[in-house]
Amino acid sequence: MQIANEEQAEYWGKSPSGAKWLTYEDQLDQLMAPVLDLVLERADLKPGLRVLDIGCGTGASAIAAARAVGPDGHVLAADVSEPFLDRASARASEAGAQNIAFQFADAQTHAFDEADRDAMISRFGVMFFEDTVAAFANMARALKPGGTMTFAAWGPLPGNPWFKIPHIAATDRLGTPPKVDRNAPGPMAFHDRERVTGLLEQAGLSDVRVEAVDLMLHFEGPLLDCAALCTRVGPAARVITHFDGKPEDVAAIQHAVADAFLPFATEGSVHIPAEINLFQACRPD
Repeated sequence: MQIANEEQAEYWGKSPSGAKWLTYEDQLDQLMAPVLDLVLERADLKPGLRVLDIGCGTGASAIAAARAVGPDGHVLAADVSEPFLDRASARASEAGAQNIAFQFADAQTHAFDEADRDAMISRFGVMFFEDTVAAFANMARALKPGGTMTFAAWGPLPGNPWFKIPHIAATDRLGTPPKVDRNAPGPMAFHDRERVTGLLEQAGLSDVRVEAVDLMLHFEGPLLDCAALCTRVGPAARVITHFDGKPEDVAAIQHAVADAFLPFATEGSVHIPAEINLFQACRPD
């Protein structure tokens, strides 16, 4: 397979940090379920459609899409992580979803069948490309003329305490790691709506539109468990890894996050506000 995004393939497919998304799959799928619901609602998938799911992760989005398009439809679920795809395939088998194929692929370069898909979806799977324009142009070729992309990305940092609060807690404790370009490949790379719509237009897509959607992320469990998850994946985890944080540092960061998340907590659950950028675009007729 031709891989342009080798660093991302290494991170998601081989690193301990990427493997944590398998370990905490249930909690993360539950937390992100409102985002997937948003993508599927706006994609408006109908029975019989052929769908491309980019960055399918451990399979929640592909299985949901497969249910939406029914046995006469089909989902091609692509990811750059073989461990994720193995888990996604197992989950699809457990769910009885026989209308899904899984593809190990860098979506920037993979030779998808031309004009084979009616729709493309992604839940947080498209912010990691080394060349965003080339990646979207390549994905667009997989769509039939008039086919629509629908994908979610994180909005600006101030509207996303799930990222902002753990980052502050970790840097207050351990220090600030070297700054990176916020538009560089990563979870926050599509925060700037105007910049991304311009990239989609450069990729040759039409009817490009974006909406900032406010919703709530839901964590079912104690507040401290939610705070602990923040130190295992996301910006706090990256700061802890960079500074080789000790167990006492991790505990202190977890308690700081829990204190800051207290306004979002109810008995037995945490409801965290989020600002999601919902993008849609079409392959021209």
